[in-house]
Amino acid sequence: MGNFTLGRYLPLDSPIHKLDPRAKIMAMLFTLVAIFIPAGWIGYGIIFVVVSIVIIRAKLSFRFIWKSMKPMLIMMIFLLIMNILVLRSGDVLVSIFGFDIYTQAILQTLYIVVRLLLMVMITTCLTATTKPLDMTLGIEDLLKPFEKIHVPAHEIAMLISIALRFIPDLIDETTRIMKAQESRGVDLKEGKIKERIMAILSLIVPLFVSAFQRAEDLANAMEARGYAPGEPRTRYKVLKMTGKDWFFVGCSILLLIGMIVLMRFKV
Repeated sequence: MGNFTLGRYLPLDSPIHKLDPRAKIMAMLFTLVAIFIPAGWIGYGIIFVVVSIVIIRAKLSFRFIWKSMKPMLIMMIFLLIMNILVLRSGDVLVSIFGFDIYTQAILQTLYIVVRLLLMVMITTCLTATTKPLDMTLGIEDLLKPFEKIHVPAHEIAMLISIALRFIPDLIDETTRIMKAQESRGVDLKEGKIKERIMAILSLIVPLFVSAFQRAEDLANAMEARGYAPGEPRTRYKVLKMTGKDWFFVGCSILLLIGMIVLMRFKV
């Protein structure tokens, strides 16, 4: 768990780090939409190449990105098993003890896995190259137009940024509690399945207590600094989009359009 990287900001000097957070958020949204367009394996390959180029330009290592994907392996295995049991279409790929596994089940699982991996790559790149404060300002600015219909833009942006900020802290806290319990004789890695489940459940109470304590400390700190939701606020940092930011957003729009074209003309 200590290797969980989603939500961690890496203070590197790269062109992607210097982009406006609104440009990165909009590019992420356009790319996420492009991922869900059924453009086939060619489309997924193009998206993977584009995202990989962005990761390289951001000076992030693929090992760092892979650490964000590892916790999803169990989910992917579960999806494979469910699709094999449920989907009964396509050609029979193999028969095991009289149970047929169909090609459509494998293909559907691969589509889902590739989409999940691409989504994790994009979101990890965003959080690793954007400061939590800049993320808050960017989300708030993008939600500003919705304030006309009484959408609390600032509060939503603050909630999202706090959630992203505390994901690594909660993972570290879970690791600390696990080590503390292991030092007291609790075995979390061996034993019967029921014993391991009960041992893992014993993490929930101290983890919730720690999370609520962190939330209370944060609330007290914000209140002590005069934070009041809904009140007019001034900014020390004002965001301003440049040509590079618009170019970055434009590339993501072109990627989305390219996926739509591939979907319409693929054979």
